[in-house]
Amino acid sequence: MPRRLTFDQADALLRTRADVLSTGITERQLRELLSVGTFVRVHRGYYVDGATWRDLWSEGQHLLRVIAHARSSPRPGPVFMQLSAAVLWGLPIYRAEDAVVHTLITGTRHTRSVSGIARHDIEVAEEDIVVRHGFRCTSLARTVFDLARTMSMEAAVSAADAAVRSVAVSNHRQDADAAAGWKEQLLRLAKPGLRGVRRVRWTADFADGRAQLPGESVSRLQLWRLGFRDLMLQVPVTGSEGDRYFLDFGFPRSRNFGEFDGEGKYLESDLRTAPTPAEAVLAEKWREDDIRGVTGWGVRRWGGAHIASADALGARLAAFGLAPPG
Repeated sequence: MPRRLTFDQADALLRTRADVLSTGITERQLRELLSVGTFVRVHRGYYVDGATWRDLWSEGQHLLRVIAHARSSPRPGPVFMQLSAAVLWGLPIYRAEDAVVHTLITGTRHTRSVSGIARHDIEVAEEDIVVRHGFRCTSLARTVFDLARTMSMEAAVSAADAAVRSVAVSNHRQDADAAAGWKEQLLRLAKPGLRGVRRVRWTADFADGRAQLPGESVSRLQLWRLGFRDLMLQVPVTGSEGDRYFLDFGFPRSRNFGEFDGEGKYLESDLRTAPTPAEAVLAEKWREDDIRGVTGWGVRRWGGAHIASADALGARLAAFGLAPPG
């Protein structure tokens, strides 16, 4: 099972209490299996295999909680927002491990968390409530708006980049008009006087859908904090035998490419392009040799630990002689 789940994959993993008991497991045995982690209860009356649960990214775990809550709720069901809407849209929730499902208050007038559910008493326009996978949630723009106001800049930029990618990017190319149209929807929500609107406006301006993964988005943010302003993104290179490559970043002053090298591209079957991790490493080596050979540029890599802060990434780049414009 991949660590990143589609909605259908997540839905298929959930088992109701009746499903579990129908296999011959008793109530007492179920309690014992829960206590040792063989099963994990994700919501009242809904369970998932424990080993599968522990192998999932936080997005997949949160999506399971959202689906279970929706399945157990009377129609028309809750309106999901913030992180819970984000996972329905397939947006990353960078380094956010929130066990609480976030919904809008639609019938009562108080905000409280009960049994892992946070109910928020905020005003959301009718046009910003949509249906996704059969469940009600905030629109894509409204979801990013809420994330940008309440989460870290790293998480906000990752989500905004992914949102722009979903509406404006094809074959590594970003449709400027489509991206601008979506950003305008986001800015429409950033009304003066609301908490966090400056961050929303900055995020809208900074967002770029050409980032393929959250690690690339956070890398770009840290590079911006370091002072890099002339970056090239998703730089196309034609190899010696006609292969088409795209490099995450280009540093034209120093004639270097930069690549965020997350472990997922080698270890995750749904992310790597080669059948095995060993073949993925070998293919990446040949790719890099080809790129250096046809361009004369260097290829500099960094990983997840290097984007924990701007200083950490700066130190990594400095080791390669890469520095922002002085």
